Amino acid sequence: MTNSAEEPPKLYAAQEPIFPRRVYGFFRSLKWSLMIVTLGIYYITPWIRWDRGPNLPDQAVLIDLSTRRFFFFWIEIWPQEFYFVAGLLIMAGLGLFLFTSALGRVWCGYACPQTVWTDLFVTVERWIEGDRNARVRLYKAKWDAHKIRLRLTKWFVWLLISVATGGAWVFYFADAPTLLQQLVHGSAPYIAYVFILSLTGTTFLFGGFAREQICIYMCPWPRIQAAMMDEDTITVAYRAWRGEPRGKHRKSADADKLGDCIDCNACVNVCPMGIDIRDGQQLACITCALCIDACDGMMAKVGKPRGLIDYMALTDEARERSGKPPKPVWKHILRLRTIIYTVLWAGVGAFLIAALFLRSNIDFNVSPVRNPVYVTLSDGSIRNTFNLRIHNKQGQAHRFMISVTPKGIFGTTVQGQKDGMVTVPADETGSHKLFVTAFRNSPAAKAGLTDIRIWVEDMETKDRVYKDTVFNGKGR
Repeated sequence: MTNSAEEPPKLYAAQEPIFPRRVYGFFRSLKWSLMIVTLGIYYITPWIRWDRGPNLPDQAVLIDLSTRRFFFFWIEIWPQEFYFVAGLLIMAGLGLFLFTSALGRVWCGYACPQTVWTDLFVTVERWIEGDRNARVRLYKAKWDAHKIRLRLTKWFVWLLISVATGGAWVFYFADAPTLLQQLVHGSAPYIAYVFILSLTGTTFLFGGFAREQICIYMCPWPRIQAAMMDEDTITVAYRAWRGEPRGKHRKSADADKLGDCIDCNACVNVCPMGIDIRDGQQLACITCALCIDACDGMMAKVGKPRGLIDYMALTDEARERSGKPPKPVWKHILRLRTIIYTVLWAGVGAFLIAALFLRSNIDFNVSPVRNPVYVTLSDGSIRNTFNLRIHNKQGQAHRFMISVTPKGIFGTTVQGQKDGMVTVPADETGSHKLFVTAFRNSPAAKAGLTDIRIWVEDMETKDRVYKDTVFNGKGR
């Protein structure tokens, strides 16, 4: 008796070349439109100008690391307002959960950067080397002058796209026209060249060669999506009860026993992931729906009803097998899970909008100096010292008046200033020593702790904000 040890399952399968065939139809046109829109936004946005006045950049979307600010058209986000960025990330996550719960991996199939750039690279490949059959023949052919010329031409165009991709990314972090001139003349910051080189390399590798391997082995979302989907999630599926048993010979004696699927493999040949949707739901499927276009086109040719491959839910399968019509689409989408995601998403968005319009143009903080806690002056009054930092968010220098309430028992002075007025340069933070004095024999001088409110008023805009703190007296 011989014992043979079983080989452990492989965690990684060697990549098989995939040559998607050109297809026409509604979903292919939709993908073209979304690809043009998303790539247009990415490449064009850094060049849009937006006049913010003097001393401020005129680039509409700019991540200004030198001044630690994010500009988005009329919106300006400072580091201390990072909750806006956090809120947008939360909205993005909830939006991804919502769309996945309702429509499966619709993000992966239409708007994921890996999908968009891979689609672009495949388009270039098809334009230079031909459609599927021509590319398969070229792949199997020996290396000769013709094959080398086509491959070098394709790789060169891929490289141009990759450089443009890396270059567009760094334009979001500096004034685009100025940085472009610096890049051309070789005077740009060293880090700009590093980022362009790294992004060029990853775009060239991911879009040109790795392709579906990124989705299957590197991206975590295919494994997370299972928790977001249920039996009412609409996704791309094959109506096996209508298509099976499949067969090509429609004129044979047993043709009446065959299903609608003619086993033409059109759905497989157009799939950018190289899978067969007829095998059921698979990890590699990105629900791009190109198989729907391919199958619908073939059904039209053979005189069969469309929809053999279609967007549908698991609950529709049971209903259709029993002869019932599928549920209306809105019943699949409007269910408890998607409603909860929508409410949460809208709630975060409403909070961000409210916070954006209610935020003050004056930002300041105050902290008491604890050593010493207070000082007794020669006339018997008690003085506390505070560190005051005023952030001027305006594009011009502004004057700010400092005052304290309750009035009548306190006096305020700012170190180096006589009238309690300070000037803070444009887009800078001014640090000042604030002296608050409780008059002799006042309740605040005798008490231990007294609540006070420090006010800062912008003398140009008349905006007024405050911070609450405490005054330390003799009774402490």
